[in-house]
Amino acid sequence: MIITRAQLDDLPRLLTFRDEAAAWLGELGSDQWRRPYPADRLRAAVAAGHTFVVRDGGVTAATVTLAAGPPEGLWTSAEQADPALYVSKLTVARTHAGQNLGGRLLDWGGDRAYRARAAWVRLDAWTTNRALHRYYLRQGFEHVRTVLEGSAVSGGPRVSGWLAQRAARPAEHGFTDRTPPA
Repeated sequence: MIITRAQLDDLPRLLTFRDEAAAWLGELGSDQWRRPYPADRLRAAVAAGHTFVVRDGGVTAATVTLAAGPPEGLWTSAEQADPALYVSKLTVARTHAGQNLGGRLLDWGGDRAYRARAAWVRLDAWTTNRALHRYYLRQGFEHVRTVLEGSAVSGGPRVSGWLAQRAARPAEHGFTDRTPPA
């Protein structure tokens, strides 16, 4: 499997990933990602070079966004003083579920953070998705805190405020990495 930067023509597939994941999560009883994700925000992440895709032959199997800047209002100034890369929008196609692609992408992100001389790889997860929290803990992340205050974007309660991090470190992720250096 090859990991590359996402291109703008990947956008329809990435939005479909999100819809497929939301349907699957709904079947599990989660309200995560019920609202459609704004295509312009994903387009901006792709255009900025922060979104990556895993290709399995001719099939796009997974995606992740990895950015140097944190989401607004989640990490303190003191935490932001430590260099970090921030994982978001990690999604695996249902056709490739059960192959540890998510874990491998987290390892790749941690390796990329390490090579960029960052101390941490960080993420925020859906606040009410306890199964997802357990997944990230099994992947070696440590829960930092949960932020419940309102979101500057929606003005309502924050839905993705479970914060976790793990030290950036070299990792054998098993992907052929065709991405430029971080």
